[in-house]
Amino acid sequence: MFRKILIANRGEIAVRIIRACREMGILSVAVYSEEDEDSLAAMLADEAICIGPAPSSYSYLSAERILSAAIAMGADAIHPGFGFLSENSRFAKMCEECHIRFIGPDSETIARMGSKSEAKKNMVEAGVPVVPGYPGVLPDSQTGKREAEKIGYPVIIKAVSGGGGKGMRIIRSQEEWDLQYASASREAEKAFGDSRMYLEKYLENPRHVEVQILADREGNVFHLGERDCSVQRHHQKVLEESPCSVLTETQRQKMGDAAVKAAKAVGYENAGTVEFLLDKQGNFYFMEMNTRIQVEHPVTEEVTGLDLIQAQIRIAAGESLPWKQEEIRLRGHAIECRINAEIPARNFMPCPGTVTDCHFPGGPGIRVDSAVYAGCRISPYYDSMLVKLIAHADTREAAIRRMEGALEELVLEGVETNQEYLHEILAHPVFRSGEHDTSFLEKYGSLNE
Repeated sequence: MFRKILIANRGEIAVRIIRACREMGILSVAVYSEEDEDSLAAMLADEAICIGPAPSSYSYLSAERILSAAIAMGADAIHPGFGFLSENSRFAKMCEECHIRFIGPDSETIARMGSKSEAKKNMVEAGVPVVPGYPGVLPDSQTGKREAEKIGYPVIIKAVSGGGGKGMRIIRSQEEWDLQYASASREAEKAFGDSRMYLEKYLENPRHVEVQILADREGNVFHLGERDCSVQRHHQKVLEESPCSVLTETQRQKMGDAAVKAAKAVGYENAGTVEFLLDKQGNFYFMEMNTRIQVEHPVTEEVTGLDLIQAQIRIAAGESLPWKQEEIRLRGHAIECRINAEIPARNFMPCPGTVTDCHFPGGPGIRVDSAVYAGCRISPYYDSMLVKLIAHADTREAAIRRMEGALEELVLEGVETNQEYLHEILAHPVFRSGEHDTSFLEKYGSLNE
C-alpha cells in the first residue's frame, strides 16, 4: 500500500480524498494555489504545498508543478480527483516516467478513451451498441454535411477532445450546418486546442444514464449499477440519482453487461464511468467513457455501501477486488444536488464572495460533501460548486422528500446559490413522476432565466 498520496485537485473532492487516505492510514499531501492558501484541504491534509498563482494554468493544470511537488514531498502516488488533469494522458504518462503511481487508468487507456471517435470505434469492435454516425474524425466540414444528409437530421457534432458541452452543437437542417460547424470547431480549438469534430445522429430527448465500473489489474471488472443524470442545463449536470427510475431489471442487467464489456475491450483498470443514452423505446447507446471518478459518485456509494475512492487507491496499489458481481446490490434510492454559488435569476451568473455563515443539514440518510466553512472565500477563478448534498432513503419518493428537507435546512450566507432552483426541480410533477429526460430543464426549468 502507498505511504503518501498527493492530491492533485482542490475543493470538496480534495477533502474527500484526504478523508479516504486518513481512514486507510495513508499520509496525504494537499496542493494549493496562492488563492487557496486558506482552503479546507490545505488545513486537513497531513502536509500542504503551494504550487503557483491563482489561474489554473499556473497551478492545478500545471503537470510540471504538480509532479515537482510530489517529488519534493516524497509522495509515491497521485490522485487526480475529477476535472483539471484527471483525464490528461500526458500527465499520466509523466507520472509513469517519474515512477509515481497515477491513481487511475494508464496513459494509453486515457488517450484511447479520451478521443470520442477512437472510443466509439473500440465500442463497435467490442459489440457495444453505439449511436449511428460517421466512423471516425470528420476530415472537413463539407464531408460532415454530406454525411449528415445520409444519417438524417437532426445530428449532433462534438469536439473530438471535448467535454462539459464545449464544442458541441445540435444541427437540425442542412441550412444550419456551415454556421454551427464553424462555431463548434472554434469553441473546441479555444477550449481544448483541438478543432476536430465527429458526427452522430441526435437522439431526441433521451435519458442520460451512466454505469459505474471498477476494474483491477487481474482483469476483474464489476458494474455498480447506474446513475440517471438527465437533469442537465446546457449539457451540465444539475442533479443525479441512482437507480434510474425507468430501467427494468432486464435493461439494468444489459446496460451493466455492456459497460463491463466496454471496460474489458480496452483493458481498463481502476474506476470509470460508461455513459449511455436511453431512448423512449428502451434502447441504449454508448456515448462516452469517463476515465476518472465522477462528481456524482456519492449516489453510487450510498446505494451500494462501497467506498469508491478507497477502491481506486487499493486497485492502484495492486490489490484485487474482493467481490463477485452478484454480491453488489443496490439498496434504496439516492439523489445528489449540486449547490453552486450562482444567481439563477441572472442566467446563473457565478457569485464569488465570502461565506459569512453556514450550517449543513444532518439526520438519517443525509450526506454533505464540501470544502466550505464560515469565513472561506469563494474564488472567481474556479468552479462555482460549493456543496454536494446527498439524500438516501428506501424509495425514490422518500429520498426526494429527504432532499427537500435538507435543502431547506442548508444555510449558506454571504453568497447567492441555486438552492431554491433545485427545490423547484424536486417539486415539479414531471420530475416527481420520474418521466423526465434531458429536455426537462429546457422545457420547465427556465423559470428564473
